Amino acid sequence: MADGFSLMAALLFVLVLPLGIFLVVLLLASIRVLKEWQRGVVLTLGRFSGVRNPGLNFIIPVLQKMIYVDMRIRTADIPRQEVITRDNIPVLANTVVYFRVMDAAKAVIRIEDYSYAVAQYTQGALRDVIGNHELDFVLQEREKISNDIKNIVDAETDEWGIDITSIKIQEIELPAEMKRAMAKQAEAERERRGRIIVSRGELSASENLKRAAENLAKSRGGMQLRTLQTIKEIAADPSEKIVVLLPSEMEGIAKNLLAKK
Repeated sequence: MADGFSLMAALLFVLVLPLGIFLVVLLLASIRVLKEWQRGVVLTLGRFSGVRNPGLNFIIPVLQKMIYVDMRIRTADIPRQEVITRDNIPVLANTVVYFRVMDAAKAVIRIEDYSYAVAQYTQGALRDVIGNHELDFVLQEREKISNDIKNIVDAETDEWGIDITSIKIQEIELPAEMKRAMAKQAEAERERRGRIIVSRGELSASENLKRAAENLAKSRGGMQLRTLQTIKEIAADPSEKIVVLLPSEMEGIAKNLLAKK
């Protein structure tokens, strides 16, 4: 009797143990832990069946599959590319796109690779926007161009569940001959401004000199006094020879003195 009980227990153990192991493995295979910045898109037999939130989640192994989606802001560096402006000047532009997934289900179901798609669409929008403006506008209104590109890309990616946070044009490189031409233009502009400043200074000095001459003319003997002061200043060096032309009044006085002699 005891031997029969032991045999049954052994058979039961042999049958239950694999089943228990299978259930444990099945349970472990069904566990999915999502981090705070993740969402899980669940497909049941290939069909969309819901989105799981962060924390502990369970799926049915084999029948269900979970696709992880990162909801954080991501960056896509657009390689430097040549773009032709409206006035037919080639420039090299380097752009960075900041975007995030707003709807995990749309990002998985409606687009195969949303990161690649965002980068490619941004390249096309960059060519279109810069191609509609001349070089001077591109260089001066870089922020406006970035906003225009963002609006174009954002309108398209809304259907993919993607939100474009911002687009930054990091660098716009000009051809070498264009750089030299702009350098010459800037130098010419600096020279023009310098001439204007000098001419304004000369005009101001001439106006002051004119007023000083008018004041001296109004005062009897003022011009002669100023002449004597000037002679005194320039006669500080004994080695200097000075030739003085007398004013008309002093010349008349000199002639009268000679006539009396």
